Amino acid sequence: MSANDDRETTSDGGYVHRPDDAVSGDTDGDRQSEPEPTGFGAQGWILVAAVVSCFLVIPGAIYLFPTMLPGFGLGFVATFLVLPLIPAVILGLVAVWSMTAAT
Repeated sequence: MSANDDRETTSDGGYVHRPDDAVSGDTDGDRQSEPEPTGFGAQGWILVAAVVSCFLVIPGAIYLFPTMLPGFGLGFVATFLVLPLIPAVILGLVAVWSMTAAT
């Protein structure tokens, strides 16, 4: 007996148990749909801007202008130790902000 034979002999008509229907008494399948998504919104675009700046802008600036900050009086080694902290701080602050804004 194969799996196809089992499907042909069952008489449940493809019934799938949905526990929400039993609890709410909704047996005819008229569930309320979730609201339609409206897009990112302002918070979403702030997250996108933070990620783009942290992964593209700041590393690109380090790559294209490696002697820019040592020209302002910072040491070359100190510059390359401190500059990666900028994206880390930005991503950390945005993560905390987005978690507090979501609640």
